[in-house]
Amino acid sequence: MLKEKFALTDQGAKDLKKGIVSSVFAVLSLMFPIGVLVMFLMAQISAFLGIGDESLTLGRYLPLCVALLLFIFITHYIQYRCTYIAAYEESAKRRIGLAEKIRILPLSFFGQRDLSDLTTTMMTDCSDLERIFSYTLPQLFGTAIVSAFICIVLFFTEWHMAFAVSWVLPVALLVVVASKKLQDHFDRQKIASKLASADGVQEYLESIRDLKANNQTEPYLKELDCKLDRVIHASIRYELVSGLLLTCAQMILRLGFATTILTGAVLLGQGEIDLFLYLMFLITASRIYDPLSGVMMQLGEIFNAQLQIERMKEIEREPIQQGKAECNNHGVDICFNHVAFRYQHGENVLSDVSFTAKQGEVTALVGPSGGGKSTTAKLAARFWDIQKGSITMGGADISKVDPETLLENYSIVFQDVVLFNDTIMENIRLGRKGASDKEVIAAAKAAQCDSFVMHLPDGYHTLVGENGSTLSGGERQRISIARALLKDAPIVLLDEATASLDVENETSLQTALSHLLKGKTVLIIAHRMRTVMGADKVVVLADGHVAEEGTPNELMNKKGMYYNMVKLQQKASGWTIGKQ
Repeated sequence: MLKEKFALTDQGAKDLKKGIVSSVFAVLSLMFPIGVLVMFLMAQISAFLGIGDESLTLGRYLPLCVALLLFIFITHYIQYRCTYIAAYEESAKRRIGLAEKIRILPLSFFGQRDLSDLTTTMMTDCSDLERIFSYTLPQLFGTAIVSAFICIVLFFTEWHMAFAVSWVLPVALLVVVASKKLQDHFDRQKIASKLASADGVQEYLESIRDLKANNQTEPYLKELDCKLDRVIHASIRYELVSGLLLTCAQMILRLGFATTILTGAVLLGQGEIDLFLYLMFLITASRIYDPLSGVMMQLGEIFNAQLQIERMKEIEREPIQQGKAECNNHGVDICFNHVAFRYQHGENVLSDVSFTAKQGEVTALVGPSGGGKSTTAKLAARFWDIQKGSITMGGADISKVDPETLLENYSIVFQDVVLFNDTIMENIRLGRKGASDKEVIAAAKAAQCDSFVMHLPDGYHTLVGENGSTLSGGERQRISIARALLKDAPIVLLDEATASLDVENETSLQTALSHLLKGKTVLIIAHRMRTVMGADKVVVLADGHVAEEGTPNELMNKKGMYYNMVKLQQKASGWTIGKQ
């Protein structure tokens, strides 16, 4: 139950049970001094009335007090070991588990969740839950169990007084539980406003160049201020509502002390209880309500934590791409057979697409924007799973192969290059872990990186900054190509791989690629028709289906869509800036 309710690992559930047991003893240890105090007061009153040992002094209780202090220290030390340290270890496992889950999720998942949402779940939510599992939950169970035990003992002692002490507990608890939906409503508003503000800040940092260029910085910041104000207002509303309801519950608890005094006074006056019993109930009542007030607050924290846990469970419930660890392919021909695909809750991007990219040939995907070229290339590497048809690699259905096993056969260069805040050497080595420096440099030279790397302060050991911020677009593109060349996989996917390069570098890089890509299955996406003139096969995609297919010469002779695209680009190449 604990594992399912609070999204814990097996070890985390065991540690939580240990934490609860240790908290029971820690809370119980704080109750023992009350018993000692009651015993001492009774002895003093008895001595005063002449019905006890007149020689009884505080000194006789000192050894017992020292023993109790030692017991309190030991129980609280064990509680700390079983709660805080275990909670931090569980938090680390939770983050690693979420990261591992995200690693094996299909790309369709990331189209539905934005970056700040995932970051908040993995970092902020996990951090907040550390307090829940290190303190709140164990303390809640510990206090509740000890309080229930004390109430049972009180009922066996004198049920009228016990009822006077405990009747407020279910009433206060009912107020807190009944307010859960209201608290959840305002908590969701607070979370939504925080995510919106985080998105706004991230968007501002990513688009600050465009905002400045268009003189839109001030209007954007005003809107961002409004988002931040909404976070403040949502947080105040949540704290006000939850604080008001919890305060009401705590006020109800305090009524129990008044009823205890009144009930005890009546029973004492009627002679149904004696003074010692009356004092015992008064002292117990004065002590029991403080930890129970804490329980009410802890319940509110747990209600809040349930929303955070649910966000994590949503990620854990996401279906993953599965498959065999062996590929069993014969060759690396890529065959699309009546493939249909759509993004989540969207219209079809591809409809009945069929073609074959053969090993040892360069197959070019061309067509108007939005025709499905990039989607087709990514489907070939199983970044998404298709809804209809099949895609095979060397005769093996890629939907039956584990994605990581499948991607061992692919080298991919995306149009949008991603570099890590590391050295150029390590960014290229990402293509093949364990590659020697000599192999990395060889791939870099083949990708025309050496010409600019040698001018950097530390050469291949120069840090490139966040996402290669210290490099130009063309330099980043060449590092990405070097990474793909280093991997040396039998299938190469190039998505506008030379789009950011100047004519001189593009020409020399294409010469290098033509030698290094021999014998591989090459699938390229290009908008420049001159880039695909040397391709073995051209597939024209338009409106999600194959409009034309053939060699560049065959398609030129057909004078269809490909022919028109070539002629339009040739006409555009003669356009110049000047007076009309």
